[in-house]
Amino acid sequence: MQTSLKYILGIATVVLVSCTSIPKKEKKVKVYKPTFESLKQHGAAPEWFADAKLGMYFHWGPYSVPAFGSAWYPHNMYKDTNGIRKHHEKTYGSIFEFGYEDFIPMFKASHFDPDNWAELFKQTGAKFAGPVAQHHDGFAMWDSEVNPWNAADMGPKRDILGEIFKSLKKKGLKTIATFHHARNGQRNANKPENWKTAYDSHYVYHPDLPTATTDPKLRKLFGNFEKIEEFNQYWLDQVNEVVDKYSPDILWYDSWLNLIPEEKRNEMAAHHFNNGMKHHKEVMLAHKQQDLPLAYSVLDYEQGGRKDSWPTPWMTDMTLGKNRWMYVEGHPYKTADLVLRNMIDIWSKNGVVLLNVSPTADGVINQEQRDVLKEIGDWMKVHGEAVYGTRPHNIFGFGNAATGEGHNAGQSSSVEYTADDVRFTVAKNKKALYVFFLGQPEQGKRIQMRAIGGYHRNIPPSPIKKVTLLGSNTSVEWEVTSDSFYLTIPEVEMNKLATVFKFELK
Repeated sequence: MQTSLKYILGIATVVLVSCTSIPKKEKKVKVYKPTFESLKQHGAAPEWFADAKLGMYFHWGPYSVPAFGSAWYPHNMYKDTNGIRKHHEKTYGSIFEFGYEDFIPMFKASHFDPDNWAELFKQTGAKFAGPVAQHHDGFAMWDSEVNPWNAADMGPKRDILGEIFKSLKKKGLKTIATFHHARNGQRNANKPENWKTAYDSHYVYHPDLPTATTDPKLRKLFGNFEKIEEFNQYWLDQVNEVVDKYSPDILWYDSWLNLIPEEKRNEMAAHHFNNGMKHHKEVMLAHKQQDLPLAYSVLDYEQGGRKDSWPTPWMTDMTLGKNRWMYVEGHPYKTADLVLRNMIDIWSKNGVVLLNVSPTADGVINQEQRDVLKEIGDWMKVHGEAVYGTRPHNIFGFGNAATGEGHNAGQSSSVEYTADDVRFTVAKNKKALYVFFLGQPEQGKRIQMRAIGGYHRNIPPSPIKKVTLLGSNTSVEWEVTSDSFYLTIPEVEMNKLATVFKFELK
């Protein structure tokens, strides 16, 4: 080791962003009530979630059958000036003769293998997983007594959520159920000005469309209740049914949760938290908009994230598809390097990733997606200690790639990172700092890293025992001067996805 000092400035006992999860404290709550004052006592992100870093889920349902357009196929097929409508009529016939409900018998899931999927998720490195329990389309993926349009009674005639939860638990993974059905409620029947836009409702409404049905059963698929208050209760009853029957660790909500009245959201949260206490486990809520208080929920950014580290855990959901969430015939997938490097950026800023895969209608996660997941999983097996259970450094990193802030802000979808982009994480016990190069740094190159040494003179020094290339026994030369820190890249092969160096601290 070449060094003029024994200490590196900037790697210190003060290496973490303040408090990354709700501190543990004795809960005096016996029963959570549906009020903010009661619910806030629960806290937001349990320690296991801050440690987990990666979860997986899948968009899968009757909308997978046409394998065309997007998961919004059932929305678009009822719009009169839409390419999806034209495709539907050409392929299946008139919407009056072949409605969305006619896809359900075609959704057979004949190759669905929950044990295989659970093993795939585990091998990828996920610590929690689960299905889209119900998308905007009104079809439930569990054995429901509340919703007659469910996978156990029609289509696959299997309890998809129940089966995958059982397999995940056998593999030691925690469970997540995602709900998107707040938008399912029909809110435009008495608003002719919204009939063409379907504003705040998934299905387009017009008195002459099939979505305006008054059939007692079919109207539940389209969310077409006589009063929106009836739908709001229907929304809640379905979530509570999943909680009661399957006890998910995470309830996650897509956009438009704000359409559900606050009192119903509070009832949902209290029921979930009370069920968690009943089963002696720490459960949590996640959501996308400003529709649940952050005192007891985690905010999710769709295909986006934060520009900088955040003091409490946050989340992003991203998809393997180039820009689609369900299986679409011929749609390309992101490469493993793009996905992993974006995930590292998220982890370095105190984020947790929810990664989406897209099965075919018959229940196949195709080889293209499996190949990407295997690359990620192989990398995680070698470098997992730099990910799981870590916390952000007081500086997330440095480099040339620009990320945005918020939903669809670039992270996990389009940011192209290189070896010039560097990210940090810190072991929870503060015994190691991990330095990620988001690419393959040049062998033999001496790299200046002022972000972790030199100019943070106000931070107490912390001694380094050694620096190694993670996944090998290769020792790495380093030097600290009065104004900077230098790392010499060893003459060995660098990982093509992301290279990680471990700084062992005394």
